[in-house]
Amino acid sequence: MTIVYAKRLRGWRFILFNVALSLGHMAVLFNIGAYIALLPHVAGDLGGVLPSFGTWGQTYFIIALALAFPIARWLSGITGDYRLFIAAFAAYALASYLCAISQSLWLFVTGRVLLGFSGGITLYIGQSLLLKEYPARLKLLGLGIWGLVTLMPFTISFPAGGILADELGWRYLFYLNAFLALAIAGITGSLLAGRGFERSRAHFDGIGFVLLFLILGSIQTLLNLGNDFDWLDSPLLCSMLVVLIIALPCFIIWEAGERHPAFNIRLFAHRNFTIGVVCLAVGFLLIQGLMSVFIVQLQLLLGYSSFLAGMAYLPMILLAAPVTVLMHKLPKRLDARLPACLNLLGFSLTFYWLGLFDDPGSFDQLFWPMLLLGFFLGSFFMPLTKLTLHGLSGDQELRAAEETGFLRVIAGAFGITLEGVVLFRRIPFHQLHFADQFGGRRFASLDALQGFSAQIEAAGVDKSMVNSRLLALIRQHAAILSLNDAFLLASYIFLGLAALVWLAYPTHQPLYPALTEELGDLRAEQIMGEP
Repeated sequence: MTIVYAKRLRGWRFILFNVALSLGHMAVLFNIGAYIALLPHVAGDLGGVLPSFGTWGQTYFIIALALAFPIARWLSGITGDYRLFIAAFAAYALASYLCAISQSLWLFVTGRVLLGFSGGITLYIGQSLLLKEYPARLKLLGLGIWGLVTLMPFTISFPAGGILADELGWRYLFYLNAFLALAIAGITGSLLAGRGFERSRAHFDGIGFVLLFLILGSIQTLLNLGNDFDWLDSPLLCSMLVVLIIALPCFIIWEAGERHPAFNIRLFAHRNFTIGVVCLAVGFLLIQGLMSVFIVQLQLLLGYSSFLAGMAYLPMILLAAPVTVLMHKLPKRLDARLPACLNLLGFSLTFYWLGLFDDPGSFDQLFWPMLLLGFFLGSFFMPLTKLTLHGLSGDQELRAAEETGFLRVIAGAFGITLEGVVLFRRIPFHQLHFADQFGGRRFASLDALQGFSAQIEAAGVDKSMVNSRLLALIRQHAAILSLNDAFLLASYIFLGLAALVWLAYPTHQPLYPALTEELGDLRAEQIMGEP
């Protein structure tokens, strides 16, 4: 059945529709930042598991969110976009309720996976639904609003999640999610009731999707469990590695020959697409990973409350929001390599600045670099996206935009666990360094810890209390140095990405100037009626 799409919403219906879709977008993205802020509370309440186990709920949530994109593209052609959107938010409400009532890690992670999958469908469908209601002259405004909402995970969601965790309890995040999801589904359904759609039975690459699922699931499981289960000494992780080794070449071979692939790897034959995707994915891996690890460590090791740790990220919104809007006004003739390079250099400078953090009690050391980080976060996506899509058109451009977003989301999940691996490896290194330096192991004549401990014991303090306190201080400062290592490593990688963008073709001129000139001459001859 094919029905002509109804005319656009007007007046208060248009405003209500915008608010509902923006709130839905915010609700899904809010889970990314808010959950990180309350992760220590979740880990403690679900049987007192390690915080690294609590990250499973975040990383598998993001993986499921990304895998929902190809499914959403296929389902929307069968059921219609607004019907799928409403059903996805109903499932989102159910998943939120499961997370809220969970008493075990396994039920909670299952709920988070369902939450991510249904949320990914709403993200994929929501933007197209929103833009359909905007007239052509206002579509740029709609994209600007959507871009502002996209900043949610890195700005106000951290302190908002901290308030929920400290004042009401972490479960209220999911109770509020359930209520909001049902309200959005009801409002959207009532405004768009009776709308038709053009049914399209697009081919779905089931084999490619299953192979993609196996690849991403095995990689993420290896990263999630590696530190806690000693990597390949675990039979489970060995089996995950075998699955990855078999599935990856099968996936590449299958997708290279598939007419309607779940993931179009042929796009990597375009130089700009490959370079742009590498910069976006690696950059977002570092940003997402560092921001997630840093807010958890502020709570676990430096004693910040969830709200106070979240407030450390709030300065980012001051510059991120206006810069995001301004980036949509970039001149079309500007070579995207220049703003992309400057942005990546800015990230390198900012992460180097954060890598010098050495005072647990100094909020000033965090405010100014976070303010600057917001500026570069707001200008991160637009120039690199323009660089990535240069030279593509039509269906290729649409698929490239979709797959760029897909890879960026996946990289964020990998980044959370990879940065955790960096900390896991570097903290013991710095602890040993402190023991060697101050415990008399490097210089027998210099045993500062022993002398300091003896003075405190002489004052009447119990020896075991002194040792435990000194050990806590050593671990705290070893963790600070490990965070510094992670930020400094990211700074150097961003330097490399800033150089990499110059290997792409310039975007201010046609990709193939000679061919473009020939086509222009041919077109002119046709218009003039010449043979």
